[in-house]
Amino acid sequence: MRSLIDILDLSTEEIDSLIHTAIDIINYPEKYSNMCRGKKLATLFFEPSTRTRLSFEAAMYELGGNVIGFSEANSSSSAKGESVADTAKTVSCYADIIAMRHPKEGAPLVASKNATIPVINAGDGGHNHPTQTLADLLTVYREKGGFGGFTVGFCGDLKFGRTVHSLINALSRYKDINVVLISPEELMLPGYVKTDVLLKNGIPFEETTDLEAAMPKLDILYMTRVQRERFFNEEDYLRLKDSYILTPDKLKDAKDDLCIMHPLPRVNEISVAIDSDPRACYFKQVLNGKYMRMALILMLLKEAGK
Repeated sequence: MRSLIDILDLSTEEIDSLIHTAIDIINYPEKYSNMCRGKKLATLFFEPSTRTRLSFEAAMYELGGNVIGFSEANSSSSAKGESVADTAKTVSCYADIIAMRHPKEGAPLVASKNATIPVINAGDGGHNHPTQTLADLLTVYREKGGFGGFTVGFCGDLKFGRTVHSLINALSRYKDINVVLISPEELMLPGYVKTDVLLKNGIPFEETTDLEAAMPKLDILYMTRVQRERFFNEEDYLRLKDSYILTPDKLKDAKDDLCIMHPLPRVNEISVAIDSDPRACYFKQVLNGKYMRMALILMLLKEAGK
C-alpha cells in the first residue's frame, strides 16, 4: 500500500505531476468537486495543529469527501495506552486514507506498515513534514517558475526545523540551486543533513549568523520560528527565540522579486508590517498547501484502487 512518509518517497516526476494536478485544481475547481464522493479521510492528530489539520479537512471536503478523526491525543484511545499500530489497523476499517501527525519520529511510518489504507505523514516530531514541503514546492514553482537558477536562504531554527530538512531534501534533487544557512550557532543545520544531502548532491552552501549580510544575494528567504516544544531547556529557548526578526528595515537591500516564505505559525520572527509587502508569500503557502494535499489525496487513492 503506497503511503507518503518522507518527501523522498516521491520522485521528481511525481512531484511535477502533483504540481500539474494542483494547478489544474486551481484553474478548474468544479472538475474536482466530486472526485472523492463517498470517500473518508481520517485525521489522526496526536499533536496540536491548525493549518495542517484544517488544510487536510478542507482538501477532502472540496474533493467531495468526508472527514473523521481527532485533534488531540487525549481524545483518542492512545490515552488508554493503545499502540500506533493498533490505531492504524482499527482506523483502516473506517476510512479510505489517513493523515497522521505525531510528536514521535517514525510513528506515521509504523502506522503505514500496519494500516491497510494509505497513510500521509502530517508531521512527526522534528523529523519530516512532507506535505508542507509540497506546499513549499508549489509556492516556489508559482513564484519562480520552476526549480533552479536561484539562491534560497533558510533562516532561524535549522536544527529542529523539520520543514527546513524536508525542503532541503526536495530541492537537492534539482540543478543550479545555491543554499545559504542563517542561524545562531546553537541552531545550525545538523551535520548529517549537510553531509548526506547538500554535500552528497553537490549543492553549494554557506553558513552565516548574519541575515542582513546575506539578504542581497537571496531569491527566496525561508523564515522559521524557534520552536519552544523542541527544547529541553527553557533558558535556551528564551535566549534564542528572538534571534532573527524580519522587519521592513532588514529588507532594504533585498531583491525586488524576493520570495519570503514561512511554514507558520509565526510568533514574532516576521513583523506584521511585512504582510502587505508583495514579496510576502507565506499566506500563499497556506493556500498552496490545500491544493497540493488535494492532489496527493487523489494520487494515493487512485494508486490504492479506491
